[in-house]
Amino acid sequence: MIQLKTMLNCIDNSGASIVECVANLRMKRHAKIGDRIIVVVQKHRSLGESGPGSGAASAAAANKVRRGDIRHAIVVRTAKKLQRKDGMVVRFDDNACVLINKAGEPIGTRVNGIVGAELRDKQWSKILSLAPMHL
Repeated sequence: MIQLKTMLNCIDNSGASIVECVANLRMKRHAKIGDRIIVVVQKHRSLGESGPGSGAASAAAANKVRRGDIRHAIVVRTAKKLQRKDGMVVRFDDNACVLINKAGEPIGTRVNGIVGAELRDKQWSKILSLAPMHL
């Protein structure tokens, strides 16, 4: 159940760590797994120290998003219990999302962690193929 001001973990390698939901594109309803939301990056990942031997330019290029950026995202895990058609009840430990561009393609090239199998019903097969496992 993702609604306005909900904080989510970003589980791809786009550079964002924690994002905040600012709009739900499902109109008048809370977002579930597989729904598209609009988020603001609250905290981004630092990719190491910028010492003399490390490539600071490559670390800056690897971060595709910065703090304060407004992006679209897909919800891939929710802490709210979800009952599937076969009767199974699924609940994850946290709320998580994957950042996408306006065309619907993931910004990152990897997804770290498990995603919900409901993404298959919502036609997000690109995110499923990047994820190591889906439940």
